[in-house]
Amino acid sequence: VGANGTFPPRFRSGLGENGGFDLPAGLLQPGQLNTIAIRVYQNDPRPNFSVAPPVLVETQRKQGIRLEGNWQYGPGDESAWALAVPSDFGLDPDALPDEAVSSTRGLYLRIDTVEDIEQYATRRNGDTDPLSPQDALSRFTTPADLRVELVLSDPVIAQPLFMTWDDRGRLWLAEYRQYPDPAGLTMISRDTFLRSVYDKVPPPPPNHFRGADRITIHEDTDEDGVYDTHKTFVDGLNIATSCAIGRDGVYITNPPYLLFYPDRDGDDIPDGDPEVLLEGFGLEDSHSVINSLRFGPDGWLYGAQGSTVTAVVRRPGSEEPPIRTAGQQIWRYHPERRVFEVFAEGGGNTFGCEIDAHGRIYSGHNGGDTRGFHYVQGGYYRKGFGKHGPLSNPYAFGFFENMKHHSVARFTHNFIIYEEGLLPDRFSGKLLGIEPLQGQVVLSDVRPDRSSFQTEDIERVLKTDDPWFRPVDIKAGPDGSVYVADMYEQRIDHSSHYAGRIDRTSGRIYRLVPAGKPSPAVRRAPGMQTWSDERLLEELQSPAKWKRQSALRVIGDRGSRFEAANLEQRLAKAAGQDALELLWAFHLTGGLTEEAALRLLKHPDPFVRAWTIRMICDEHQISQRSAAALAVHAQHEGYIEVRTQLASSAKRLPPALALPIINALLNYDEDVSDIHQPLLIWWALEAQVGPATMAEILPAILADAGAWQRPMVRQVILERLMKRYALSGTREDLMAAAAVLQAAPDRAAADTLLKGFEEAFQGRSLAGIPDELATAIADSGGGSLALRVRQGQPEAVAEAVQVARDPQADQRTRRQLVELFGQVSLPTVHEALLQLVETDKSEDLVAAAISGLQTSQDPRTAEIILTRYATLGETARLAAESTLSSRLDWSRRLLKAVDQGMIPGTAISEQSLRKILLFADPGVNQIIARQYGEVAGASTDQMRAEMDRIAQILSTGTGNPKTGKVLFMKNCGRCHLLFEEGGKVGPDLTPFARTDLNRMLSNIVNPNLEIREGFETQLILTNDGRILTGFLADRDTQVVILRGVDGQNVIVRHDDIDEMRAVPQSVMPEGTLKELNEQQLRDLFAYLRASQPVNY
Repeated sequence: VGANGTFPPRFRSGLGENGGFDLPAGLLQPGQLNTIAIRVYQNDPRPNFSVAPPVLVETQRKQGIRLEGNWQYGPGDESAWALAVPSDFGLDPDALPDEAVSSTRGLYLRIDTVEDIEQYATRRNGDTDPLSPQDALSRFTTPADLRVELVLSDPVIAQPLFMTWDDRGRLWLAEYRQYPDPAGLTMISRDTFLRSVYDKVPPPPPNHFRGADRITIHEDTDEDGVYDTHKTFVDGLNIATSCAIGRDGVYITNPPYLLFYPDRDGDDIPDGDPEVLLEGFGLEDSHSVINSLRFGPDGWLYGAQGSTVTAVVRRPGSEEPPIRTAGQQIWRYHPERRVFEVFAEGGGNTFGCEIDAHGRIYSGHNGGDTRGFHYVQGGYYRKGFGKHGPLSNPYAFGFFENMKHHSVARFTHNFIIYEEGLLPDRFSGKLLGIEPLQGQVVLSDVRPDRSSFQTEDIERVLKTDDPWFRPVDIKAGPDGSVYVADMYEQRIDHSSHYAGRIDRTSGRIYRLVPAGKPSPAVRRAPGMQTWSDERLLEELQSPAKWKRQSALRVIGDRGSRFEAANLEQRLAKAAGQDALELLWAFHLTGGLTEEAALRLLKHPDPFVRAWTIRMICDEHQISQRSAAALAVHAQHEGYIEVRTQLASSAKRLPPALALPIINALLNYDEDVSDIHQPLLIWWALEAQVGPATMAEILPAILADAGAWQRPMVRQVILERLMKRYALSGTREDLMAAAAVLQAAPDRAAADTLLKGFEEAFQGRSLAGIPDELATAIADSGGGSLALRVRQGQPEAVAEAVQVARDPQADQRTRRQLVELFGQVSLPTVHEALLQLVETDKSEDLVAAAISGLQTSQDPRTAEIILTRYATLGETARLAAESTLSSRLDWSRRLLKAVDQGMIPGTAISEQSLRKILLFADPGVNQIIARQYGEVAGASTDQMRAEMDRIAQILSTGTGNPKTGKVLFMKNCGRCHLLFEEGGKVGPDLTPFARTDLNRMLSNIVNPNLEIREGFETQLILTNDGRILTGFLADRDTQVVILRGVDGQNVIVRHDDIDEMRAVPQSVMPEGTLKELNEQQLRDLFAYLRASQPVNY
């Protein structure tokens, strides 16, 4: 009667689907026992029904049966199970068990009266009904020194996701009424983690798909602590998660956009249509989209992005390349400079952004055993790598963990560091976090842990026995109270919400205040915007963080118009928090010049020094004078958080300015054990690899033997530096690896470097490394068999041939040696390759051997390959086609075999035929004409028709990305990478605009239409008569490396090249999709359009 998802082989999870099915008339027999059977494919470890058990509803009689209990279960897939009768379960229709115990045997007898079908379908036995706001308030418990108050509730508001206040003390809410499904979009596919692919990108307002989200304003006019007047700033939004007030308007996160609604006159009515500041934020999972927007003390807007979305962010109309991100992060945007960047990458499902009194940034975590993450600038943090993909920097070689905590159930996704002064003293500096699964608010101690913090729970300060309490946001308000936004939901997990178990009409705002005191009033109009500059400066001395941060925002709104006198002189004399607040104000008003910054480096407060360094380096460029001053300062800075900022800032600078700073930071031996500094220094140095040559890096950080002995160098830098160069694999970087190895002053340093090299080349062939690197490794005592073969040692060659021929030897080693034989022009190795082609059973090994024979002059080569051809697999056949078409004589034999019917004509691709025609041999041309006719690709009209055909298929159904991944690896993965899986013949598809279906179809159906730079087909004519084609994988002054469609590298020395030129043709063949049926096409494109790895 119905189904959710689809069964294998085209499995698609039904998770998140809301299935209601009409039963055919007469199927259900009243007064009798009816059997319901559900066929389930258990692909996930989560058992049972995802949201609630099924229900049977008779709509006319308003009756229902809830099928909750112990279902009878039968493993396997026997269709007869669906035909079971009561006696199969030991049931006698005439002597049924008592109703109270019947459900334990899978028998459901209780008939309920059903007034609300939707409510009935989403409840379980024992579920409680929602309470009124006042009744819910009465169920809370708090410690003796706190009181909880209700300040705003439904029906005035609903689904409050985010809270903020303007300078007049008015509460602004983002009401997430459209969640979880974006309006106007059709889901094409959804994976088991509920990541969806939609049919289009929604346009921004005002021409958007109108949704139900809104931004509302609430004011306490009578100062009794309850918000009594309400207005809507903007409604009809579609997945709007947060807002920030400032700069004469309101910024709103409305993925895929960051919007700015101007309101210069402050009348709470937008002056016009919003400006789209940024576009390209991900929308795949509406409980992970960008969120928690707020101003930082430095004038940047800070926000979070969750784990199960990706982003390709740019300013509309900008010619600059977009910034691509995958998953969880803290990001920021500069309103005046209009710059977007990732502040720090990684974390949990990042949904929250807290900034403490010193400007440190935090967010919670959706996992257990922690309260969250402390984010430092430029940091990389742990994430769910299998589910969410790798870090954006493949050379990070490490990441930061969450703040240390004792074992505790998940989760606290949002928290604050309380620094307001209203609550009792014991709350000052403590963490207050929301636990939506448990429905409570936790108080935790925060203690230093080197340059970060660790936390320990103290108590739950807000608890209730009402299971509908679902806190989603927590903030300190203008009055110093702690405010909690409650979505008030029966369930808070997103799978339930996607399945319809959500109440879009409910929501409450509570606040925690001191017990035994009158309810504090919230600040009223006219607010800080009317204050003088001098009064704003006075507010920066307030003990309440909210007041200081709000004053800073208003100062930032005024910017260079701010006219407070003697600001720098006040800053020079100030100390502690006052000094830091004045520094931020000084920067926001344009006063932080180079001269001022150099003076502030001597300020006694470490946070003034750290923030001075951070702000002057934010634009990625400083003067040589300032850089020199930072390098000198780095030699004697005594505070760890200043040193970590120096490392973070050095990462942002060009090599000439950064390397002296990095060198100075390497001298602090005690920092080796710090949480942040070792990796921050490495990331700063790694950022210089590429912009700087090894000739610049070595003297800058490893100028003498003493530098090599420093603990930070020995324990942190050396192994990673070698691994970085080796893993890149370009000729230039491998030559740099040789240089650093040759510079090692002792065996211990060389061993550390070799360890990094071995890690980088684990599972990779040494066949293509430069001779200089092979020599350096051998001289350092790391001479493997492969390296000795590269050096032409006769005994090594003989040993290698013996190993390669031995089927019992390690297959990876055999493959590496066979690849190496292709670059060693010795009769001995060519003979070994021929024998392997004739007799070996490993397809990968045979394919490598066939490719290696391209340099062979042995007349038996073509005959041996053709004799074996019929038994070759696809990989080896591609290698055979590439090798046989590289020489005229071999091409004649290949075509003769086709002409005589020994091998099928389809064995030779159009690309190879075109290559063979370049020999201009009349005999060869005659065979091609007879067997293939005119060699030409499909016409433009034919390709357009094929694109239209596929587009129509994709529009008429949904695909399964899991099945699509299998199809991708078979059809595309030999040449292309996607989510770090596949081959490296063609471009990596991960950063490609895979949501643009028309462009993707165009590139697949007509691969020659738009060839990405660097992947043009190169044609090489060699001095010994070979014709080689492929894309240019690498080159330097000595060799050219081509990579063909068979995935094999061909290394050609410049001295052996007669002619080399680029031809306007893709290595990718036409007709890639022709063999796929309609459902396979849907599955393949579901995977191609997936935003994150499909690893389930």
